[in-house]
Amino acid sequence: MGSSIILASASPRRRELLDQIQVPYQVCAVSIDESPLPGESPKAHVRRLARAKAGKVRGQITGRRPILGADTVVVRDNTILGKPRDMNHAVTMLKSLSGRCHQVITGVCLDIGPDTAPLEAVSISRVCFRPLEEREILAYWHSGEPVDKAGAYAIQGRGAVFIRHLEGSYSGVMGLPLYETAQLLKEAGIEIL
Repeated sequence: MGSSIILASASPRRRELLDQIQVPYQVCAVSIDESPLPGESPKAHVRRLARAKAGKVRGQITGRRPILGADTVVVRDNTILGKPRDMNHAVTMLKSLSGRCHQVITGVCLDIGPDTAPLEAVSISRVCFRPLEEREILAYWHSGEPVDKAGAYAIQGRGAVFIRHLEGSYSGVMGLPLYETAQLLKEAGIEIL
C-alpha cells in the first residue's frame, strides 16, 4: 500500500470510494465558491473546481503530500444542475431529468507538490432516467436523500431505481471516478494494488 494522500473533500461518497480501493487518506475539507464563470463549459468548470479545492488545501499545509480534489456536476442540455435549494427546486430538477438522458461530469485533480504541475482527469458519463411520476419524486424528496446531491439524486442510494441505463463510470457518477483516480495516483508513483 502506498503513502497517504489528503482528500480535499467532505464527501462521504468520495471517502467510501477511496476506502474501496484501499487508498490511505486524511480528510481536509475546504469551502470554495462553486459558481460557474460566465461562458464556462461544464467540463472546464469541474476541472477548475477540482484544481481550486486541491490548491486551497496546498496553501494550508506544508510538505509534499499529494492532495486529491474532485468536483461533480449533473448537466442537462449543457446546463449545470446544482444541489437543490429546496423541495420545489428538487422536484423541478427531477422532472427535467424524467424520461431523458443527461451527463454527469467529474473532474479530478491530484496536486503532487508545490513545484509540480497538478495531474488532472475528467470523467463524463451518460445517465438515462425512466419516466418519473410526481408522487415518487415527492416521496424521494421526503426520504432526505436528494437534499445535498447534484441533480437531486444519488446513484448509490434510492435514486438508483430511476436509472434505466448508464454509460460510463458508476464511481464517477458517485463523485470520484476510480479508473481515472487510480491512473493519476499511478502516474504520481502511488501504488494502490
